[in-house]
Amino acid sequence: MSPAELVPVVVLGLVSLQRLGELWLARRNTARLLAEGAHEVGAWHYPLIVALHAAWLTGLWFLVLARAPVMIVGADWLWLGVFAVLQLGRTWVISSLGGRWTTRIIVLPGAPLVTTGPYRFVSHPNYWVVAGEIATLPLAFGLPWFAFAFSVLNAVVMWIRIRAEVAALHP
Repeated sequence: MSPAELVPVVVLGLVSLQRLGELWLARRNTARLLAEGAHEVGAWHYPLIVALHAAWLTGLWFLVLARAPVMIVGADWLWLGVFAVLQLGRTWVISSLGGRWTTRIIVLPGAPLVTTGPYRFVSHPNYWVVAGEIATLPLAFGLPWFAFAFSVLNAVVMWIRIRAEVAALHP
């Protein structure tokens, strides 16, 4: 395998490891918040989110490995650059929420809303980052139809998710 052929494998490997690490962090934070008296809202739609993200990442692995060698040149590097910037946004969101970051909607009664970091500028910054990631990583691998299909699916799931989160945080 040439160095250019390794790029997608390395990128997808790093993204997979990142997501596994985030699931570990989210479970830890969720357990701690629940122990402090928090409660979950909108649990019914959480499996949809998990299924969407698992299908997106699995699909990327399958399509990238099943294709002829993927040469990442030109615009592909641009999309990888955009994806890298989105990772900075992801890190900013997670660090701004600290121990309150989780993949579920966990409400800690009496805790003020976070208004620091990207939350000063936009509502639901994590969902904006995820929307960007779902589109840009497939584009980096020359899969515009995959980017479009999963962006549409993500928009539907986020419509459900954001409505549940807003109702829980602004009763």
